[in-house]
Amino acid sequence: MPAVVNDGVGPQFYSDSVVDIAGDVDGDVYAAGQSITISGDVTGDVIAAAQTITITGNVDGNVRLAGQDVTITGDISRSGTIFASIVKVTDAGSFGGDLVGGAEDIVLAGAVGRDLIVGVGGLTIDGTVGGDVTYTSDRDARIAEGAVSGTVERVVSPQPPTVEPSPWALFIGWLLGLLYALVALSLVTALAGLLFPRVLHRVTNQLVPTPWRALLVGFVASIAVPIALLVILVTIIGAPLALAGFLVWLVLTLATFVHVAYYIGRLLFRGHQPPVVKALVGGVILIVALQIPWLNIAVWAAMVFLGLGAQLLAIYDQRPWRRAWTEGEAAPDSPTIRSTTDQGFAQTQA
Repeated sequence: MPAVVNDGVGPQFYSDSVVDIAGDVDGDVYAAGQSITISGDVTGDVIAAAQTITITGNVDGNVRLAGQDVTITGDISRSGTIFASIVKVTDAGSFGGDLVGGAEDIVLAGAVGRDLIVGVGGLTIDGTVGGDVTYTSDRDARIAEGAVSGTVERVVSPQPPTVEPSPWALFIGWLLGLLYALVALSLVTALAGLLFPRVLHRVTNQLVPTPWRALLVGFVASIAVPIALLVILVTIIGAPLALAGFLVWLVLTLATFVHVAYYIGRLLFRGHQPPVVKALVGGVILIVALQIPWLNIAVWAAMVFLGLGAQLLAIYDQRPWRRAWTEGEAAPDSPTIRSTTDQGFAQTQA
């Protein structure tokens, strides 16, 4: 319904979700809503904003339209300014003057008396343009032969200039990234060495005698475990278990940095230096290696495979039935077993 009473004479104002102007209007039309349809004749201008605008009547003045879908089927005696997503001028629609605006797509099957000046994504002209066509677009327009009486000019959208960073800027960026990694990751490794020295020592015990074993276990697990978790996830029933498994696997992967850093520190310091010193020094070396181009790929892969393998072997070494055997309960049909790793860890704790 109209927002105010309109008598069809003078400026007419309409505002509603659905506006339908079926009668003739002797004056200008101002309309706003979700859907606007003008099927009557208008002697003045039409200024409208809506999601959908359809003009099937004749307009003696100009049209100024803003919307998503605009369709012109009637005759516009003067000019049109239209901004929309899609603009369609059917073969029954026409503009006596210029058509100016912008849209994602413009399809002109009717007639434009003078110039067509638009910014557009795609432009199709099957009707006629009495003057020149100037359009700004990244694509060539589809224009029927003989549809344009004047010239056709395409203006390419200006591209922002590409600024190549200078070598000094690249070096400073790399240096700042290195400093940030040194501070952040060194803090993490130092805290791990301070709070969890026994865990770090137990896990890296798997690397001291046989690092290649841990490397192989980590490599195989990096392929097999994600695939197994995905298979469990698609069964729907096992989805909660798979999500928990992904979370645990993420924690183990993130922890590889700390364990490998401590392992490097153990290789460097054979004495009884505090665990926090070993973790901190090893972490600094690992951080620097991870910042070197090309080498960082091999270092990252080795870190993940070694760290995952060592953690998985340490978890396997701590399985409950094995702990029972090491505490003196003989396994069925087998002697008491104690690994060299456990002996080394016990000697270290002593």
